Amino acid sequence: MSSFLPPNDAIATATAVRDRHIAATEVIQATLNQIQSTHEALNCFTEVLSEQALQQAARIDQSIRNGEYPGALAGVPFAVKNLFDVKGLVTLAGSKINRENSPATQNATAIAKLQQAGAILVGTLNMDEYAYGFVTENNHYGATHNPHDLKRVAGGSSGGSAASVAAGLVPLTLGSDTNGSIRVPASFCGVFGLKPTYGRLSRAGAYLFSASLDHIGPFARSVRDIALSFDLLQGEDLRDPVCTGLPPEPCFPQISEGIGGLRIAVADGYFAEAGEPEVFAAVARVAQALGATERVTIPESDRARAAAYVITASEGSNLHLPRLKTRPQDFDPATRDRFLAGAMIPNAWYIQAQRFRQWYREQVRKLFQEVDLILAPTTPCSAPLLGQQTMVLDGKEILVRPNLGLYTQPLSFIGLPVLSVPIQHPNAMPLGVQMIAAPYKEAWILRAAALLEAQGVIAAPIATMNDVEKK
Repeated sequence: MSSFLPPNDAIATATAVRDRHIAATEVIQATLNQIQSTHEALNCFTEVLSEQALQQAARIDQSIRNGEYPGALAGVPFAVKNLFDVKGLVTLAGSKINRENSPATQNATAIAKLQQAGAILVGTLNMDEYAYGFVTENNHYGATHNPHDLKRVAGGSSGGSAASVAAGLVPLTLGSDTNGSIRVPASFCGVFGLKPTYGRLSRAGAYLFSASLDHIGPFARSVRDIALSFDLLQGEDLRDPVCTGLPPEPCFPQISEGIGGLRIAVADGYFAEAGEPEVFAAVARVAQALGATERVTIPESDRARAAAYVITASEGSNLHLPRLKTRPQDFDPATRDRFLAGAMIPNAWYIQAQRFRQWYREQVRKLFQEVDLILAPTTPCSAPLLGQQTMVLDGKEILVRPNLGLYTQPLSFIGLPVLSVPIQHPNAMPLGVQMIAAPYKEAWILRAAALLEAQGVIAAPIATMNDVEKK
């Protein structure tokens, strides 16, 4: 079936494979062909597992012929940010130094869970070195280009994960989020990106950046693909001590329930300042569709962002301090300089930031006694140009890289679940809106997102290579 194009919908693909409308091997071969044809333009993948993927697909086809149930994601191709352990591969985490490490001896827990459901790993994806960045302009492996405009960044640090879904290469990817590394590229590339509650999904086998802030999560092109993959990834894991797996609440069955009874508000103050007008228009459009008229203020969010930076820089630099001392020349210069700055942060600042973290968490907890969901912009602008160093926001010229997480950092700081949903403007680059809930309330977010999707308010437009060439 050579005319078959790579799938854009995980659930539809799995259904077609289980019903024998198409073989898993045909799905994977078409996917591999598309990855190869787009690699030079997009630079999403750092490793493609062609032989391994085709072998797994053949096993799934055989199990179906044997009358066995092949799993909820049977035959669905997926790829992962290259900080996830893949058995037999060296875990790069976007770095040059890690190339000298031994290959992983087992898959990361998240990979294993998706494979147990029949999904097929086709490769690893480009990222900012050690997940420290918002642009995926990697000095070692090159920049990942935005499929909607090749002259623009895909976002980061999970840029390859977002861009490969946006380009329709795979319907599902995994990324990680410390201060916005799932949500920022999801916004720039026009896809769905979920940062779950801190500790809800296992990070075992993922190369951490800042242990007290790191999350993992999925990218996809639809709410139902996000919900199903999230459900499959849930569960306690003793390999990750913060992953309790509780409460184990399936979200996929709830996405058709609507928003009856949910109290939804728009974040004002800090989250209504400093961005381009179109980002606030996107929030207003979502709010109107959900009937959200109330506004809430999350206090001291500017200070929360500053404290998140102190914690991130301190923990990240401490992790890499031995190599910073002996091999500074082997780091990506942009990463190295920020790690070196982090190494000079006084211990007292880190302690004070953690104390503030507790206070801030309590203030937000009080807000969620009054509302169930909060809406805010994901990014202060659409995707900047590759290599762009500064931008003008609110009449001020500021640096691009540290300020793309303006609206995501304060929410990562206290581990809230957040889904970035894509708003596509005609003749414009995509933008994202954050849907935020109290811890462990991912189902509420997904219910509201499913309603928006059904209304056509949010959608993930495919940027095919033909579309890209026309720009």
